[in-house]
Amino acid sequence: MAMIVALGAFLMTLAGGWTAQRITDRRHLVLGLAGGLMLGVVGLDLLPEAMEAAGGPVFGVPAALLLFVGGFLVAHVVERLLAVRQAAHGADPGERVPQVGLTAAAAMVGHSLMDGIALGAAFQVGGGMGVAVAIAVITHDFADGFNTYTLTRLYGNDRRKAVLMLVADALAPVVGAASTVLFTFPEELLGSYLGFFGGALLYLAAAEILPEAHHDHPALSTLLCTVAGVAGIWLVVAIAG
Repeated sequence: MAMIVALGAFLMTLAGGWTAQRITDRRHLVLGLAGGLMLGVVGLDLLPEAMEAAGGPVFGVPAALLLFVGGFLVAHVVERLLAVRQAAHGADPGERVPQVGLTAAAAMVGHSLMDGIALGAAFQVGGGMGVAVAIAVITHDFADGFNTYTLTRLYGNDRRKAVLMLVADALAPVVGAASTVLFTFPEELLGSYLGFFGGALLYLAAAEILPEAHHDHPALSTLLCTVAGVAGIWLVVAIAG
């Protein structure tokens, strides 16, 4: 059953990426929606799950929040180091760094892999748990595919690389679900990963995608797309809960 659901996640991820690449003449709306989806995933899905699973506090601060801040800082440091390296080779400091887009997309692939592992583990626990996780994974994998393609293209990578990252993201939950036949990850490790990944994702949404969305088109429609993205993830979380 877990593999059937993982195949559904595969198709939804591809559908999200296809949607992102088809709306080429409304790039600001795509970015606004992507930013909202990412903000919603982080604040309403990843962080609450991480808080429950990542273990107890470290010097008075929940481990999930420490990792969340760490993920944000690591994303910022990586982007700055790549930008400095590019500037040292004579490139425009304001130019997008393709490696950042690929790194961000790779993180999305890693997240989808963990989705598949969580899906397989949930069905091992019981049918009811499996169905709840299946709804969450399938519905939000559309957003994952959308964001994976958008992130890769945003930083100047060509369409071929964006499609390759999209396909990798679509295959990841299938591989993750299949891996649970052999083993499962400890809940605390999964929670720690979700906290760290959430911080990195928030950085990309707040520092890169949303400013880019409003740079040339500071329109109300862009803002509404962002709000719609957050509301969409909220609906997904409500249905899954």
